[in-house]
Amino acid sequence: MGDGEGAKREPPEADKPAPRRVQSVLFMCALNAVRSPMAEGLARHYFGRSLYVASAGVRPEEIDPFTVAAMNEIGIDLAAHRPHTIEDLADTGFDVIITLSPEAHHQAMELTRTLAVDVEYWPTADPTAAQGTREQRLDAYRAVRDGLAQRIIERFAG
Repeated sequence: MGDGEGAKREPPEADKPAPRRVQSVLFMCALNAVRSPMAEGLARHYFGRSLYVASAGVRPEEIDPFTVAAMNEIGIDLAAHRPHTIEDLADTGFDVIITLSPEAHHQAMELTRTLAVDVEYWPTADPTAAQGTREQRLDAYRAVRDGLAQRIIERFAG
């Protein structure tokens, strides 16, 4: 009786299915000019050898100069970034789409009607709304950059 007969036992860790490893990610925001290019640049910087990374916007707009400046501070050059929409991408077979704005999240959820893709929403402040001196505005971009870097490392490391 003391041997636990009939007791429910958890399977050993080796028997549990491993979570599916993400091999490709699309970052989406409203314009593909600030948040999603930052996220793309950061993910490529940290995981470029093990993760296919792209970015897109609901509507395209030229890269924001403050975005380029904030990323240059950490050694990531986005000056050559060209904005894309989801329709511009040759491949839409991503494992996960990470949306950074409500508008992008809505569009990504519409895509799940026809694509088998997971969508994660990472609400991210729009630094273009920041007011003040150049340095104060740049601080808003730095905060977004650093927050995205932390989330990307936590999400895709290991």
